[in-house]
Amino acid sequence: MSEMLKISLPDGSVREVPAGSTPADIAAAIGPGLAKAAIAARVDGELRDINRPFDGDAQLALVTQRDEADALELARHDFAHVLAEAVQALWPDTQITFGPATDDGFYYDFAPGARGPFTDDDLPAIEEKMRDIIRADKPLRREEWSRDQLIAWFQDHGESFKAEWAAELPEGEPLTVYHSGNEWLDLCRGPHLASTGKLDTQAFKLTRVSGAYWRGDQRNAMLSRIYGTGWLNKKQLDAHLVRLEEAAKRDHRRLGQDMDLFHLQAEAHGSVFWHPKGYIIWRELEAYMRRAIDGGGYREVKTPQVMDARQWEQSGHWGKYRENMFVIPDEVPNTEDEGPLVSDAAEWMALKPMNCPAHVLIFKQGIKSYRDLPLRIYENGCCHRNEPHGALHGLMRVRQFTQDDAHIFCREDQIVDEVRKFCALADRVYRDLGFEGYSIKLALRPEQRFGTEEMWDLAESELRDAVERAGMAGEEFGWEELPGEGAFYAPKLEWHLTDAIGRTWQVGTIQSDRVLPERLDASYIAEDGGRHRPVMLHRAIFGSYERFIGILIEHYAGKLPLWLAPVQAVVATIVSDADEYAKVVAAKLQAAGIRVETDLRNEKINYKVREHSVQKVPHMLVVGKREAEEGTVALRTLGEQQQQFLSLDDAIALLRTGATPPDLRG
Repeated sequence: MSEMLKISLPDGSVREVPAGSTPADIAAAIGPGLAKAAIAARVDGELRDINRPFDGDAQLALVTQRDEADALELARHDFAHVLAEAVQALWPDTQITFGPATDDGFYYDFAPGARGPFTDDDLPAIEEKMRDIIRADKPLRREEWSRDQLIAWFQDHGESFKAEWAAELPEGEPLTVYHSGNEWLDLCRGPHLASTGKLDTQAFKLTRVSGAYWRGDQRNAMLSRIYGTGWLNKKQLDAHLVRLEEAAKRDHRRLGQDMDLFHLQAEAHGSVFWHPKGYIIWRELEAYMRRAIDGGGYREVKTPQVMDARQWEQSGHWGKYRENMFVIPDEVPNTEDEGPLVSDAAEWMALKPMNCPAHVLIFKQGIKSYRDLPLRIYENGCCHRNEPHGALHGLMRVRQFTQDDAHIFCREDQIVDEVRKFCALADRVYRDLGFEGYSIKLALRPEQRFGTEEMWDLAESELRDAVERAGMAGEEFGWEELPGEGAFYAPKLEWHLTDAIGRTWQVGTIQSDRVLPERLDASYIAEDGGRHRPVMLHRAIFGSYERFIGILIEHYAGKLPLWLAPVQAVVATIVSDADEYAKVVAAKLQAAGIRVETDLRNEKINYKVREHSVQKVPHMLVVGKREAEEGTVALRTLGEQQQQFLSLDDAIALLRTGATPPDLRG
């Protein structure tokens, strides 16, 4: 009699099945509808193939397309494999490397053969071959192989990249391959759908080709990376393509050029050249944030850009972030024959990648008493991180950036209240800037970390408690806990903003840190007369000015709130007879605190309207001979069809209301 396994289902029932049974067997036993709908299974919480036999007694949850997160992950993983199979079917001398799922699709890296690198022109043919493979409904079959089997197979089939990778896998550990029908296979952990036919032929699109180095190392061979987007059905794909089209219209790099805000160029990779109009946005945000932090009891400081690397070694950052730091010798050699500089931290200075150690050094100046706490230190701190060229992306990923950074040094009994106050401050700032929707997530301890388990238990519970006391731990704030995603020294709360087209951006954070004060020997005199360690709360709301401005530009599609607009109004003439009146109007607007320009060019008014609309100027005050005689203006507002005819005083009063920053309004 064969061994029977006990499989527990989510409804509490238990089914006994013979050894060798699969989740598909249980789905079929429950009913034909579920057998058709089930695409995978969670076995003891692990996502698995629907046809993979159980290892023993287990908890089972069947996965259908209603479980969208799991279903999308599976589909995108399968699309990547189908892409690789299609490319090799079209060009058999192409070598495969790796191809993961991504947040909205998939990609695969190839080593092209004699045909040379792939181009975007190849994508239609590859898409059609992928559809052929999907329509063929090939079974996706899992097998366990030894490392030696893998190496031999890849070497025999001319797959030198896969053979190299296989040689580095653990010896003696079973490894898995997936067959697509009987013609093609790939090394893969899985899981996969039961067959290629479970994919929708109309639910994917290949989007672009780029270069990528083997294993991400520029010293290795250059590969061709083919990107695609993959979904469960055509409706989802079409909606995604519309979002992409809208995102392209909102791209901050294009709008930054159209609006003359900033530029980037190779002479300063990853650093921003701010133009006068762009820097107005920066200054307005900086002034707004200063008013907010002044009201919150912060003290602003300024710390050095270059610090002794031994400080970073003591803080723990040297070991964790050394490869992303810009370092310089403490003393430049006078001759060329002194030999290479050593990597010992004692020989180096470094541009600061973050502000925290410098703020600890300020805290340590003089003796601090428990009465001095909480001490809130704020800095618009310029930092540098040596990001790879390929990772740089407009304002969103740069090498030089300025953080709205602060550190709160406080007693144990002050932590929860300080975090609660920060939650309220962040809420006010985000809503003032037009982000009504956001979620808060708690990033928990990572595998590699400093500090004791007791420290982490306490810090995580304090952050939870503070969010609950702030009334922000409910579903409306998207509360979620993220295991393993905290920093090496502290758990953190993260704020994820939702923009106008539904994208999310992780911006603000607050971290509860007991590690850095210990490592850098920060202390205060407590009420009992003894020396105690403060807790250090690391916090930011924008994250960085550069990235936050990029997010704002895309959120508003360049049509910034009036108080942030670099040019708030343009006075444009219809005829040259109105030039002098236009200058008077502009002078009165400027005196009222409105950022204004005049357009007195001998051009048609429709041309002027179009040009200033491209530059996202919120208001145009059009004046002609009649307006000059009557002391009026024709007010055109960006995005509105109708214009208003107002007295100059009424127009100024209307503009002044919107031009006032939110925190200064009555």
